[in-house]
Amino acid sequence: MSMVKVAAVQMRSDGDMSANIEALSRMVGEAAAQGAQYVQTPENTGIIQNDRALYRASLHAEQDDPVVREASVLAKRHGIHLHIGSTPIKLESGLIANRAFVFAPDGSKITTYDKIHMFDVDLDNGESWRESDTISAGDRAVVAELPFMKLGLAICYDIRFPQLFQAQANAGANVISAPAAFTRQTGEAHWHILQRARAIENGAFLISAAQGGLHNGNRQTYGHTIIVSPWGKVLAEADHDNPAVIYADIDVADSAAARNKIPNLKNAREFKLETIVAEGETIKA
Repeated sequence: MSMVKVAAVQMRSDGDMSANIEALSRMVGEAAAQGAQYVQTPENTGIIQNDRALYRASLHAEQDDPVVREASVLAKRHGIHLHIGSTPIKLESGLIANRAFVFAPDGSKITTYDKIHMFDVDLDNGESWRESDTISAGDRAVVAELPFMKLGLAICYDIRFPQLFQAQANAGANVISAPAAFTRQTGEAHWHILQRARAIENGAFLISAAQGGLHNGNRQTYGHTIIVSPWGKVLAEADHDNPAVIYADIDVADSAAARNKIPNLKNAREFKLETIVAEGETIKA
């Protein structure tokens, strides 16, 4: 089977995990009712909370996490593959994993992925983030082999590191993903370019569910949940920051077709890099 209907859920999660789970359940149910076989949610599906004390107090170990529990139930109830873009998980170390989950139609967990690249940045207008202060970075890239596609997992800031997706593509991934909570500032500047570039570079479909809008009255995310073809065409987009579900019927065989047309993955070569220091010799007129 090469044709599959996919859906991506745009959320506006806040500090109320119970309300976020209700929104998750409602929108995943909507996607399943429309025939989606694979449904993806954004980064931080379970909670967005800028108050660190309240944030930590809301978190659970994986085996006790209510988002993980509900996702398993939803996957089984609707008979779908459900990809939770990420939700924070409390670790024994005291740090937190920004962890993605993929569930099978029987509700079983297929795999997890912990975000590798930490969003430690200083933006314009005083906007600054230090994800590594609370998040434990992952060290393992993941490709999940589903019945209808090979799915490369990534999260948000990972989209800026093309080597991750190239490794997944070389391992057979024909669909890649970067569910996100992009800031409005970086989203307006770079979101669409990065999504299309990663799809084109790897000859893969790209699906990125996003957070959108104002969270807790003081954090803004960009939205614009998107599905891109291996040729870089935008197949579906929520062109706003409101909660929404978008859909696309994708032919996974299009990935192989794109790679046959432009076999850059096969054509890549090893090379040496030399830095040449000028001697500063004066050229006389």
